[in-house]
This record gives sequence, C-alpha cells and structure tokens, in this order.
Amino acid sequence: MELGEAKRILILGCGGAGKSTLARRLGAATGLPVVHLDGLYWQPGWVAMERAAWRRTVENEIAKDAWIIDGNFGSSLELRLSRAQAAVYLDYSRAVCLAGVLRRVLTTHGRVRPDMGAGCPERFDLSFLRWVWDFPKRDGTHVKALLAAHPEVRCVTLKNRRDAQVLLRRLEGADDGSI
Repeated sequence: MELGEAKRILILGCGGAGKSTLARRLGAATGLPVVHLDGLYWQPGWVAMERAAWRRTVENEIAKDAWIIDGNFGSSLELRLSRAQAAVYLDYSRAVCLAGVLRRVLTTHGRVRPDMGAGCPERFDLSFLRWVWDFPKRDGTHVKALLAAHPEVRCVTLKNRRDAQVLLRRLEGADDGSI
C-alpha cells in the first residue's frame, strides 16, 4: 500500500520535529481527519489524563475508519499500530528537534496552540528539553522496534525537513513519484 492510499496514518517522532504541522498538511492534502494526541491527553493546567480514560480515548479514535494521528505516547503506540495502515516517522537530529521546540516556545509562549488541549498554554519546560535530548536513544529506539514488529504498517522514515517537503509535494500531486 502506498502512503497516499492509506486511510489510517500515524505521525511519530521527537518533540519539536514538526509532527503536528506535518499532520495538518497531510490532512489538507488527503482530506483525512487529523487527531492531535497532545490535545486529547493534556487536560487544563497540563494535567495528564488518567490511564484508563486515556486508553478508552485512544480506542475510540482508532476505531474510526479514517484518521491521521499525531503523537508518540508509547503507552498506546502498540494499540494504534494495530489499526494503522501507514506511519510516518520523523527521524530528525537532536539539533533540529531542540531548535523546533525553542522556536515554538518563542513564537507561541503563553498561548494555547491549535493542537493542544484548552488550558495548556505553551511554556518553557526544561524537563521537556531533556526529554527531547534523550528521545533518540530512549523513545526513538522503542518506536523503531515497534515499527519493525509491524511490517503490515507501511512506514516512511523522514530524515530531515526537506524529506517532509518532498513527501508533501508528492501527496499534493506536484511530483508524480509514489510514496
């Protein structure tokens, strides 16, 4: 299955890589509805959703016929992969991801981003920067292993923002190469 034919697509990668932006653009290119996991998980005041409620929320979203779901959330990744037809993994460098987080904080500090839950304004969070720094060895390894364990899920790995632009151009029909 080509990515452009998939109706259930996961967008995965480190914080700051641009998962939400890519998901929005893929949604516009494909007409698929976009679900931002951060917007579902984080309750007002940056309070995490209770574990059982989170699982039910994810189950409800993946039961739908079509979606683009953006976000990592390792605790529900196996569940999401069980329904996904395709995944786009943003395997970007630490520097790119850290710069993305800092740019996001500078441009949206104090405001709630469209992909976040109500009552969760953007903030500078040193522990999140540490999470981004540690992502390649800790979470990235786990994500790659789960993707490898699901060969039925068409996986596209992007190494940089230029790769993402090429992918979008192809899906938008500006390039006739298949993905």
